[in-house]
Amino acid sequence: MSQKSILIIEDERSIAEPLAYSLEKDGYLVSIATDGQDGLRRAQSTLPDLILLDIMLPVMDGLEVCRQLRADSRTRHILILMLTAKSEEVDEVVGFSLGADDYVTKPFKIKPLTSRIKAMLRRPTDKNTSQDTVICREVEVDRMNHRVLVQGEEVGLTPTEFKLLWTLIRQAGRPFRRNELMDTARGEDANALERTIDVHIRSLRQKMGEAGDLVETVRGVGYRFKPE
Repeated sequence: MSQKSILIIEDERSIAEPLAYSLEKDGYLVSIATDGQDGLRRAQSTLPDLILLDIMLPVMDGLEVCRQLRADSRTRHILILMLTAKSEEVDEVVGFSLGADDYVTKPFKIKPLTSRIKAMLRRPTDKNTSQDTVICREVEVDRMNHRVLVQGEEVGLTPTEFKLLWTLIRQAGRPFRRNELMDTARGEDANALERTIDVHIRSLRQKMGEAGDLVETVRGVGYRFKPE
């Protein structure tokens, strides 16, 4: 198995360097960029497996970096974990709507963060699954090509949003608990991420337009995809 690579885009070296040191000890290949423009350039040239992206960056802010990464076919599937000192829900929603996969507020402890990174990178592959395309109502999900069509139009989703939709639509009608969805989308050790599931679903529904109503809330349980 090839070594996983991580790009840290963070202008505070007191944060970036200890984090890079810890990740390198865990066996990852790590590089650091200290402004948004340089970080975007490095991401496009090296195509890392995961990007730790600060929002408040010089030259180009993290939200614009995220937007451009998701708009580029070469980088749109890279996992993005946003770092920010802001804690307001609106910033979290904006980050997810632009394509971030997870969100961490400063200050944070390095060990829980590295555990979260491991969970994000430990993405299970269902090699024994014979059906790679599911069509339900006006939504088509092609797992092999990482492609989603809603009413015939392609919709760009983050890796996490894609896996959530894939899980729901494969068993349309079945209610999924939040921890089940995060476990499916991220792999093991997903309980710490359960709090973000509502934000991911909100962003997914928004991107699906009118078809977003097919992702139903099951009160007291979680979510399901509305069956035929």
